[in-house]
Amino acid sequence: MKDLKALHVITGLGVGGAEQQLRLLLRHMPMRCDVLTLTNPGPVAEGLRADGVRVVHLGMRGNRDLGALPRLVRFIRRGRYDLVHTHLYRACLYGRLAARLAGAGATVATEHSLGEGEIEGRPLSGGVRALYLASERLGAATVAVSDTVAARLEAWGVPAERVHVVPNGIEAVRFRFDEGVRLAARARTGLPERAFVVGGVGRLVPGKRFDVLVRAVAALPGAHLLLAGDGPERAALRTLAAELGAQSRIHLLGERDPLGDSADGRTPGIPALLAAMDVFVSPSREEAFGLAVVEALAAGLPVLHVTCPAIDDLPAAQAPGARRIGTGTEELVAALRGHMEAGARRLPAPPVVRRYDIARSARQLLDVYDLALSAAPVPGSARAPRGSAPDPAPHAPRAAAERRGAGAR
Repeated sequence: MKDLKALHVITGLGVGGAEQQLRLLLRHMPMRCDVLTLTNPGPVAEGLRADGVRVVHLGMRGNRDLGALPRLVRFIRRGRYDLVHTHLYRACLYGRLAARLAGAGATVATEHSLGEGEIEGRPLSGGVRALYLASERLGAATVAVSDTVAARLEAWGVPAERVHVVPNGIEAVRFRFDEGVRLAARARTGLPERAFVVGGVGRLVPGKRFDVLVRAVAALPGAHLLLAGDGPERAALRTLAAELGAQSRIHLLGERDPLGDSADGRTPGIPALLAAMDVFVSPSREEAFGLAVVEALAAGLPVLHVTCPAIDDLPAAQAPGARRIGTGTEELVAALRGHMEAGARRLPAPPVVRRYDIARSARQLLDVYDLALSAAPVPGSARAPRGSAPDPAPHAPRAAAERRGAGAR
């Protein structure tokens, strides 16, 4: 695989789960990988460049900027890429078509954010689904980040044998609890040393339902909320905290680096903020994976969540520190009060953390690449697989039909 040349096409590189996951994966890929972003070369683009990855901005002006297609075709053709891997809806539509027109060796797409009624936070429609299915046929394989997403793709009509589950992953060592980091992070965020601290991480959008979390923490005198993330709901959440008389206890921190503190050490990143928390809450009704929950478990935090396919698809013993709750504010208040009365405690990292190691996910993705390249036709000849075919191994991805036939979850 070392001689392979791959291009990753993504809709944007602002701070988001799919974008950060791409950066983390590329650190574990053995081949040369370039990244092309259709729009918004934001903070993740800067991080990728710092990692030594070539990042190109196509300058697409919107969903209907059809002139972007020939530009993308020319870029892929000039780059002579063996494989094109697309991420997020718009990039999947344009990227798969461009790769086919450019004659790229094989095309793989990852579905990062498909919910029951929305995709990437936007409502699903018949047109959205039809376009997705039309473009999906142009690729060699589709990667789902969880069994839940795989089932949704199959329900849409994607053939099960084309769907491969490669879960998101984390570098667990970054989240290992340290008491010194906890105290420093609390001091830098203005938290009392002995305060009961509830935490949340994610985009501040309606679907994440962080308003429920603000209301719940406001109802617990003395409790503080650390909320890391940004988005259109930030002003509304700040106003809500003020209306509830809890503005001094609701800390809206904005975007924070998921990999660590700022270069000057003054701004705590996600690992340090998790160390500062006593319990983590994910109130979202709909998730494709739930990466923030896995990170919180790696940090030894008890977790309250409404839905999280990363652990809901597994036996309870894989994540004993996680508790699934209903959607109501009163139930969340009661659960938080129980943790508050019990006092802060750190848990050992559960088995699910090892399951979602990023190096393991990278190996699974490489197996999908091998399958895609083995099947990809070359005009006038048959393309031989790069390297020997992978031996059956515990980490090897299986097509969705085989996985379900074996009764695996």
